[in-house]
Amino acid sequence: MIHYFAVGQVFEQADVNWLKGLAADGHPIGNHTYDHVNVLAKTPDELQYRFRRWPWLVRGRTPREVIVDQVRMTNEAIGERLGVAASGFRTPGGFSSGLGDRPDVQKLLRDEGFDWVSSQYAGVPELAQGTKPSRSVFDAIVASQSASQPFQYPGGLVEVPMSPISDIHCFRTARWGLGDFLHAIERAVDWAIRNRAVFDFLAHPSCLLATDPHFEAIDLIVNTVEAAGDRAALVDLQAIARRVQGRHVRRPE
Repeated sequence: MIHYFAVGQVFEQADVNWLKGLAADGHPIGNHTYDHVNVLAKTPDELQYRFRRWPWLVRGRTPREVIVDQVRMTNEAIGERLGVAASGFRTPGGFSSGLGDRPDVQKLLRDEGFDWVSSQYAGVPELAQGTKPSRSVFDAIVASQSASQPFQYPGGLVEVPMSPISDIHCFRTARWGLGDFLHAIERAVDWAIRNRAVFDFLAHPSCLLATDPHFEAIDLIVNTVEAAGDRAALVDLQAIARRVQGRHVRRPE
């Protein structure tokens, strides 16, 4: 099972049977805003380069009003074109502190019907442009998993963080090869299984298809989980969020 997050623009396609097929197969489809906007934006220019280029698209509206429209339009598009409700919300871009310092955005999402979000990406400080994969970098990726575990914000919204390392971070930032990406994932998943923790694989079709055309990363994760027997399971993010809800789990310091 793969938990997808779709931008609303995709539903403008004449034929979305490929997405209907994914939903029919049991893969949840979540909300990723309509135009891939920055939900932390405080000015129109921070929303998205599209609106810097064509400012009349948002003129007269506050960033908050635009963000609310973006969320609502995507919810409606998913419902009308796929016949299902949006399953969760993932922010375009990940933030090291998630929405911890933005209770206003937490409330916005709660008001729009979401009880969980995926917005936190701890990243790997040691990873920079062209970084060569060394043992210390791999160790840092593993260490970052403990800071990427689900928790609940004081206002009740559950956070399901994205787990480093993402395909964008690996291939576009560090310029690694596929073998290094697979090694990083293998170590991270192994840590999660040994520590009875969560690993939330973060990938983008436009990047992963070009760098891992045979989906070796997906096979690696599936095979590792299956080999772990009853010590691990493949689930969607909604299932993870439900286990956190009501447990008063606080964000780790």
